[in-house]
Amino acid sequence: MCASPATARRDVSGQELVQLMEAVVARENMRLALKRVESNKGSAGVDRMPVEALRSYLRAHWPRIKEALLAGEYQPSPVLRVDIPKPGGGVRQLGIPTVVDRLIQQALHQVLQPIFEPHFSAHSYGFRPGRSALQAVQQARAYMAEGRRWVVDIDLEKFFDRVNHDMLMARVARRVADKRVLKLIRRYLQAGVMADGLVSARKDGTPQGGPLSPLLSNIVLDDLDKELEQRGHRFCRYADDCNVYVRTRRSGERVMESLTRFVEQRLKLKVNRTKSAVDRPWRRKFLGYSVTFHRRPRLKVADESVKRLKSKLREKLRRGRGRSLATVVADLSKLLRGWVHYFRLAQVRGVFEDLDKWLRHRLRCLLWRQWKRSHTRARNLMRRGLDRERAWASATNGRGPWWNAGASHMNQAYPKRYFDRCGLVSLLDELRKLQVTA
Repeated sequence: MCASPATARRDVSGQELVQLMEAVVARENMRLALKRVESNKGSAGVDRMPVEALRSYLRAHWPRIKEALLAGEYQPSPVLRVDIPKPGGGVRQLGIPTVVDRLIQQALHQVLQPIFEPHFSAHSYGFRPGRSALQAVQQARAYMAEGRRWVVDIDLEKFFDRVNHDMLMARVARRVADKRVLKLIRRYLQAGVMADGLVSARKDGTPQGGPLSPLLSNIVLDDLDKELEQRGHRFCRYADDCNVYVRTRRSGERVMESLTRFVEQRLKLKVNRTKSAVDRPWRRKFLGYSVTFHRRPRLKVADESVKRLKSKLREKLRRGRGRSLATVVADLSKLLRGWVHYFRLAQVRGVFEDLDKWLRHRLRCLLWRQWKRSHTRARNLMRRGLDRERAWASATNGRGPWWNAGASHMNQAYPKRYFDRCGLVSLLDELRKLQVTA
């Protein structure tokens, strides 16, 4: 009888897991994996098969795939390389598996996570059930409030590209005995990468883009967590973003030196010395947040996060120049709601008010540009309640769109309540609602 994901843990004698692959391909486990892959959607891999075609493909080919998995002979396809621009410059390379490989990786993840999860550190927050970035931010603030007003901000250079396969597999093998599972994971790590139609081999790294990659990254960095715990440090880690909180600069410099040595010698990774620093927390950012310098620090949105949002909004507004205001506002709403929901812990509200004003200014500028001619501008201003003389004086003032968008005639014609009626999300109002209901 095949073991289920719930029962495939350890036997009563405490020996390593057996028949783990049977748990992976068990009917209920595969059903849950298929449901998750279909709900996540995502791009096609190198075979160009869309998620919508996966179910019908499995009806014809699953017996063969299952047989290969149980025999330890399954060969994954190469991943498709996709370059995603980073907000701070450069690109992040994703490796998109085929939908079949995404399904198998998801099934593996569902069985492996319950095995490793109980042993992970309480200070690790990324890619774990019941844990989130916001919990890490709250814990970081608590450390600062205790008087740990220096942070050791460690940046791992190209972490997902540099993971040593032998080291990773040795750590997986500590808790997994099924050689078929170990062999399959290594094959996923070594599956080639296709870019511009050519497939290249991969000797290091665990490509971002597959369901298994987050769990593997936590397995690698769990040794870092255990080392920090053994030394008695106060820290928060979210994926490869790790901050250690200390009381003095001198102790921070000692921690930075010793941890850099540990990461590079023991984990075979590289610390980015340019981006890593020992500094005051209010001069750094952690998961998009920063803090004030007060003894009881208050959370605020980091400057870089504000710049990133403005960049995304500018791009959407550029695309909206030929569309109605209602269409543009509807397009902005999802982004704005998601952003304010993530930053709902912020205690400094001024940035939300400033962003609201900036966005309304941009939308008034969009309207002014769309009107183009003086008589159109005068007519629309009169429709919004301005008298004829003032409307014509404003429409023919010779000033540019940005100046007019911030002038009193456009503010009077299109006040905040107008945009509220249009359905524009007010970041400040939304923040207040979220914090009242929290």
